[in-house]
Amino acid sequence: MSAAGRVADSTGNWVDRHAPLWARPYLRLARADRPIGSWLLLLPCWWSAALAADHTGALPNIWHLVLFAIGTVAMRGAGCTWNDLVDRDLDALVERTRSRPIPAGDVSVNAARGFLLLQALVGLAVLLQFNAFTIALGIASLAVVAVYPLLKRITYWPQIGLGLAFSWGALMGWAAAFGRLDPPALALYAGSIAWVIGYDTIYAHQDREDDALIGIKSTALLFGERTKPALAAFYAAAVALIALAGFSAGAGVLFAAGLALFAAHLSWQIRRLDVADPALCLAVFKSNRDAGLVLFAAIVAEGLARQWL
Repeated sequence: MSAAGRVADSTGNWVDRHAPLWARPYLRLARADRPIGSWLLLLPCWWSAALAADHTGALPNIWHLVLFAIGTVAMRGAGCTWNDLVDRDLDALVERTRSRPIPAGDVSVNAARGFLLLQALVGLAVLLQFNAFTIALGIASLAVVAVYPLLKRITYWPQIGLGLAFSWGALMGWAAAFGRLDPPALALYAGSIAWVIGYDTIYAHQDREDDALIGIKSTALLFGERTKPALAAFYAAAVALIALAGFSAGAGVLFAAGLALFAAHLSWQIRRLDVADPALCLAVFKSNRDAGLVLFAAIVAEGLARQWL
């Protein structure tokens, strides 16, 4: 595969069309061709920052929202690079992932390590803009990120590891505002974990046949034909815990309305899903960005209403 080659499950994107040839393998390594992961990492950060603002009767700190956006792009890229370094031998065995830059030979292992360091330094520069408690909390997340790629080798629940990592922002937004963690942030974190387990189970159904052949474990394989009831349980837990977070932080009617729309979207996902259709699994997975943005808009609207009333 040449430097201009494409990753099998991501074609026709801005990287393929517009990025310089030399940069394309590195942008693919960071998943810049698939921004959905950055969105899903960012949304719990924004939920938390907006909920912290609701708790004080203020509007979200725009500077914090911008910092979280930059930081999630950098750290999601770093996490994907680390994941691909750890999984490079396994990726070569899976149809969907064998064309990724490292197994395809577009990026060497040493070059990927250097790129990982560069992205981590960008993330550190962003993190240092926050208070000391948030800095320490952000550094603590690295332990979860480091372990996650190994979980699929030993447990059918690697999605819990991803949930712990991708939901960390639910703690960070609150910590950035108050320099501490309180029950609403912890409830939001737990609710986000349940949400992540649900949507990543959907995503994992794309690879379940290859995963079964090479011994990789996932909740998609664990649940199998019972995936829909399992999703219903996790999504219901997500809605209940996020409701607890919002109402305990003082959110009101507009938050409740947004949460109802969020819940309706999750219900639609379960009804729409066909686990035997990989393309549909990917589309349903990606739709979680819209669900998360609806919830964020509702939390912000709650704060705006308080400013006007």
